[in-house]
Amino acid sequence: MESRARTAPSIDEAGPKAMDMAEGPTLSDFMRHLQAVLEESTDIPDAKEQQHRQWQIEAAIQEAIIFGNRYRELQEHGLDPLRLVKPKLNDPVAPPVNKIEALKTGSMQCAGCGSHLEADLSFCPACGQEK
Repeated sequence: MESRARTAPSIDEAGPKAMDMAEGPTLSDFMRHLQAVLEESTDIPDAKEQQHRQWQIEAAIQEAIIFGNRYRELQEHGLDPLRLVKPKLNDPVAPPVNKIEALKTGSMQCAGCGSHLEADLSFCPACGQEK
C-alpha cells in the first residue's frame, strides 16, 4: 500500500473550515501572491483604475515588509510578536519603530530609485524596476 504525505490545504482547498495559521500560507507566500496580482494589474484597461489598483497592491506589499521586519525585531528582543493581551507591569516593552526604519531593516537599495528592497521581492515596490 502506497503512503502519501498529506500537505497543508491551500486557501482555496480549505473551504469554510477555519485553517490553522501553522498550516496556512506564509508571509512569503502572501508577498509572492501580491507580486503576481501586481503583475496582473497591468491588464486593467482603464489607466486610472490600473494605477489605483497598483498603489493598493504596492501599499500592501510595503505593509507586509513592515510586518515581517517588525515580527523579526520583536523576536530578537525575546518578545512574542503575536501577543494580543495587555502586558503586565514587569513585561519588557518593544522599542518603537517608524515605517521608514521598518522598511530599511533587512533590505537592499534599488539601483533605479534608491528605495529599500526586501530580499523576497523581485522588483522595487517604489518604481517597479526589476532587481
